[in-house]
Amino acid sequence: MFISNAYAATAAAASPMDLIENFLPLVVIFFLFWFMIIRPQMKRAKEQGKMIDALQKGDEVITSGGQVGKVVKVGEQFVSLEIADGVVTNVQKSTVQTMLPKGTIKSI
Repeated sequence: MFISNAYAATAAAASPMDLIENFLPLVVIFFLFWFMIIRPQMKRAKEQGKMIDALQKGDEVITSGGQVGKVVKVGEQFVSLEIADGVVTNVQKSTVQTMLPKGTIKSI
């Protein structure tokens, strides 16, 4: 009576331009995420791996736990660090965070 019948409108075909407009923000966000987060992290991990592979006896390092020491022995998975005269600890290679310039420990 008072309300007229409502009929569904015909569906308009999605043009290729509509699809581009809908997905463009997602593509832009992905590229921003890649270049600002993922790529720098991969670069840092690669540099860390090279540094760990280059460890040798006599290097001075800092571990992720904050220990400062001189490398006494390098194994496949572990490194022996001399943290004081006659005090040697074993740590995993992956915990070595930074390689210090020679002579840094004496200046501390």
